[in-house]
Amino acid sequence: MKHYKYLIAGGGQAGDAAVRGIRGLDTEGSIGMICSEIDPPYSRPTLSKRLWQGLPIEKIWRNTEKLGSDLHLDCTVTKINPENKTVLDDKGKEYSYDKLLLATGGSPIRLPFGEDEIIYYHDLQDYKQLRALSERGENFLVIGGGFIGSEIAAALTMAGKNVTMVFPENDIGANVYPAQLSKFISEYFRKKGVEVISGDTIVSLEKTGEKISVHTKGGTIFEADGVVAGIGIRPNIELAKEAGLSIGNGIIVDEHLKTSVSDIYAAGDVASFYHSALGKRIRLEHENNAVTMGRMAGKNMAGANESYTYIPMFYSDLFDLRYEAVGELNSTLETVVDWKEPFKKGVIYYLKEERVRGILLWNMKNLLSDARSLLEELGPFKASDLIDRL
Repeated sequence: MKHYKYLIAGGGQAGDAAVRGIRGLDTEGSIGMICSEIDPPYSRPTLSKRLWQGLPIEKIWRNTEKLGSDLHLDCTVTKINPENKTVLDDKGKEYSYDKLLLATGGSPIRLPFGEDEIIYYHDLQDYKQLRALSERGENFLVIGGGFIGSEIAAALTMAGKNVTMVFPENDIGANVYPAQLSKFISEYFRKKGVEVISGDTIVSLEKTGEKISVHTKGGTIFEADGVVAGIGIRPNIELAKEAGLSIGNGIIVDEHLKTSVSDIYAAGDVASFYHSALGKRIRLEHENNAVTMGRMAGKNMAGANESYTYIPMFYSDLFDLRYEAVGELNSTLETVVDWKEPFKKGVIYYLKEERVRGILLWNMKNLLSDARSLLEELGPFKASDLIDRL
């Protein structure tokens, strides 16, 4: 049985950041990483952004192994025994640990049909598969109008492909953006050449030769060379649940990123943490949170005992549109729209009970620090208080 002072389940950006956090305090302690992917840790946002814009694939690697960590790739932890501090992987290998980090991320939500004909865009192998299809095909279907769906549709279109988006909401990002902005984005995509089919869902597909025939609930039928789905993920909590850890919307951690079981930590997409500015527990599926939380988890595993009070940001690139955001972006909240240039530059505030709960910086630069500070203010705020605030 291989023993590690620090053992990390998960090879994503939270896990990589944890190694860096550990090494900032402990340069000698043994580190093992068990990663279900066949690839070593890499920069995940490049999958829907810079790799489609010409970034060489060799630039995405995080080089975690150079920090003195053992990478066990194409392995998945299947059982944790907290009492004797061991884990078992799907190859039958057992490992022991002093400290364990669960950075197991999430798994894509899958449709009840389509099997392997749908690429659930989530990792580097999905990128390689879609890239190969794009080099020999011209017509692509993207299922989903949210974060990943909109980024992939934009990336494929910029790569010169014919793209159709299908989603049940009225417009792209309707669950996130206020209605006027969501409608603008849909029209913007159409002007860029994307066929946007809103208010509809895919009900079946079948492959004939190299083509995939797709049927929607509304009766539309079209052919595609490739089908991509970005309809969300579910946190990988089963392992933690079976080990007796406290579970909510993810693995519950305290301010030090410790779970309910001694010497086990969690970070990244799978962790449910207390957001200090929002005053509630959330789970966030974005790079900045994964990296920052992962690094702190690593430091705390090595004895730092720091509190995670950081306010994470997230961002997206859609053609030449870009936004940065903090807090909670939910279109059901009250919104205050402060355009500097209509739909080109502006700030959108999300309010609940007269407090700012989220801030969307639409093509606005260098305002994240101010946005974080505003998110922490107690208010009360009226709409008029926020015009020209940032």
